[in-house]
Formats: sequence, C-alpha cells, structure tokens
Amino acid sequence: MPLYYSTGRQYSPEEYANSLIQEYTEQLQALYNYGARKFVLIGLGQIGCSPNELAQNSGDGRTCVERINAANRIFNNKLRGLVDQFNTANSDAKFIYINAYGIFQDITSNPAAYGFKVTNAGCCGVGRNNGQITCLPFQTPCQNRDEYLFWDAFHPSEAANVIIGRRSYSAQSPTDAYPIDIHRLAQL
Repeated sequence: MPLYYSTGRQYSPEEYANSLIQEYTEQLQALYNYGARKFVLIGLGQIGCSPNELAQNSGDGRTCVERINAANRIFNNKLRGLVDQFNTANSDAKFIYINAYGIFQDITSNPAAYGFKVTNAGCCGVGRNNGQITCLPFQTPCQNRDEYLFWDAFHPSEAANVIIGRRSYSAQSPTDAYPIDIHRLAQL
C-alpha cells in the first residue's frame, strides 16, 4: 500500500504488524489500567478483496490482491496471539478475538448462500469496480444494495456487516471467535 501510506516503503508487512501490535498493546493496557475487563479484538477483513484494491491492483477486477491479504493475515495472527498474551497476564479480564478475515472469506467463497450477487464492486462509487473513487455526495447508489457485499470502495455493505456482526456475537463456525464469542463474553 505504498501508494497511500509511506509506511509501505518503511516497513515490511511483518515489521509493520509488529509496530501496530506494539501500539495496540499499549492502548489495551491503558484501558485495562482504567478498569476495562472485557475486550473484543476484531481482526482485519480481506482488504485485498475490496473494490478499491480490485480496481487498482487486480488484473481482472475479480481476483483478490494476495500481497494485501497476506499482510492482513500476518497482523491477524499477531492479534490472536495478543489475546492469549493478555488472557494469561490478566486473569481478572477476558480478551477475545473475532476472525473477521475468516468470516469474510466464507462470505466471498459462498456469496449466494448469503444473498450476494455482486462481490467485486461497490454499490456506490466511481470508476472500475466502483472502487476508484468512493461514493460522492448526492451520488445515486445501486437499487439493490442488499445484493452487494460492499457499500463503496472500502466498506462492507449493511447486509455484510449484519452477517459479520451476527457471527461475531454468536459464532457459526469454531473459527469465527477465539476463545469464545461475544455472546459468551457478555455472560461472564
């Protein structure tokens, strides 16, 4: 992502993930020190499958950009490790990880099962895949927005967010949440 952020030229994906996790650790520790005891850490989704990435970096406009998704997986693996680290160090608190990447991957692998007909373009946007410029003020969005996985160049649609939210709250797959889902966390 060097086109957007200088960090893409300064760090390898592994180094950048380490830097982000270090910052995240400090922020979570501060929240814990202020009294927070229940934490939900949500991993990154498949950013390499967003309409913007497909428009800019996918030859066919449909194939996800693997170098971006690989960087997302590096961060997510470290984030899940952070959950274990905090749960071990703080027995009076509970940290959980939501596997947004895996949930999103399931949706993109089985879009019809979730009611999606369009997975590679935004409902509202400009350019290739409606992903080169995000939705502009007064722009008319698509009529069938519930059939779109993405609202605009970057953001999942409301329909997608409902699915992700439901699976985060009550895991449908053992990989959706770790070590427990939000429903069980709320009961503690």
